Amino acid sequence: MRFPDTSKPVLAVTMGDVNGIGPEILAKALAGDVPWKTCVPVVFGSPQALEDARRFAPGCPPAVAVSSVAEALTATGGVPVLSCGNGGPAPAPGTLDPAAGAAAVVWIEGAVRAAMAGQVRGLVTCPISKEAILGAGCPHTGHTSLIAAMTSSPDYRMCLFTDTLRIIHITAHLSMRDAVEAVKKDRILKSILLADAALKRLGMAAPRIAVAALNPHAGEAGAFGCEEIQEIAPAVREAAESGVDVSGPHPPDTVFRRAYYGEFDAVIAMYHDQGHIPLKLVAMDEGVNVTLGTSIVRTSVDHGTAFDIAGTGRARHESLLSAIVMASLLAAKGFAS
Repeated sequence: MRFPDTSKPVLAVTMGDVNGIGPEILAKALAGDVPWKTCVPVVFGSPQALEDARRFAPGCPPAVAVSSVAEALTATGGVPVLSCGNGGPAPAPGTLDPAAGAAAVVWIEGAVRAAMAGQVRGLVTCPISKEAILGAGCPHTGHTSLIAAMTSSPDYRMCLFTDTLRIIHITAHLSMRDAVEAVKKDRILKSILLADAALKRLGMAAPRIAVAALNPHAGEAGAFGCEEIQEIAPAVREAAESGVDVSGPHPPDTVFRRAYYGEFDAVIAMYHDQGHIPLKLVAMDEGVNVTLGTSIVRTSVDHGTAFDIAGTGRARHESLLSAIVMASLLAAKGFAS
């Protein structure tokens, strides 16, 4: 497929769960100039849900149902919305519904296939309910593992970006018990190398990477656990020997603050909440989730479906705007090529 004669990348934007805040933040984002100035958006989702959400965003153009990306690129008079044969259930804000989960999965799969076929230059994803997609029979626990499976990408990582913090997780959606078991040298080393390569693609000549410890006080020489000695430090040494500017393991209660104030360009976190808590503390509405290690560009908001405020008009869309801008930047730089 030939893209329109424009310097702006074509991006697939998936709506997420229609019963969460995805439709609302999407309508609010599309009501402004930022998405239209940075990309050519093609929404994968429910035309009805976007229409319903426009009551919270009067400036959002109307939804225009299309049947293909090619049709979307010639659509006029509104926002092209591609449902991939599944328009989803009628929106019921705040309701957990496996049918909504099933539709969200169909839209993600359609967007990934479009990216793999070269029809779009990247994906931006709105939040899904993991409980809803599991209830629909999806074997994956989130966007990242689903996209990794579709793109045959075994070594993938979640990276949270803000202006002041960049955090790469060696694991994501695992129980605490399983996350501790996953703290292994090879996984940590691969995370360091992925982080180094990603930051260099973004223009950092020599990224300074810190690796967080797992245990309190970085294990205190084995007094509080041996993972630092047996797994983390060997990974740091091997990465440093390969030329990466990396240090650690650093005590996790201070390393994120040090990165926030500019001592490091990125931090490798050992598990989901270790990395998410500091970032959401300082940039709850601005963070972007970037998937590393796959063959396509994918960014996402850094929050969930927020069923508790869905349908109230109170959802904030700043993280989605940041995700759209980041995906446009990554696509322009050939980030996943």
